Amino acid sequence: MAHYAARGVLEHVLARHGATFQQQLTLRAAVTADAPQTPEDLVKQVRHALKAEPAGIQVTVEELLARELLVADGGYLRPTDAGRELIAAVGAETAPLSAGIWGGIPAEDLAATGRVLALVTERANAKLAALTA
Repeated sequence: MAHYAARGVLEHVLARHGATFQQQLTLRAAVTADAPQTPEDLVKQVRHALKAEPAGIQVTVEELLARELLVADGGYLRPTDAGRELIAAVGAETAPLSAGIWGGIPAEDLAATGRVLALVTERANAKLAALTA
């Protein structure tokens, strides 16, 4: 429930920019990558994060290309200045909202929560891998 509540805040901000959660996640992966990625690598990275079907992620990549937030450069995808600006704007708008959500929680509680959520993520990923093998 906490994930969906916080995501709802992010999606509200994204809607003001005409973007979806999946578009933002995909674009952010391209913006923060150490090097340009192939379309296949970007889809794989987003699939790992969202556990979504590759075809749907490919549609998202095509949407980002159509909006000129990503550009194809040879066999690689690069974020455009507009793509970088969108990620920066969303980050700037969500930072104070995130601070209001996470602020004031004792550091030891955040650390314990982080450990529990990391373990749950690890276990869920293992179960999903077994189901899809």
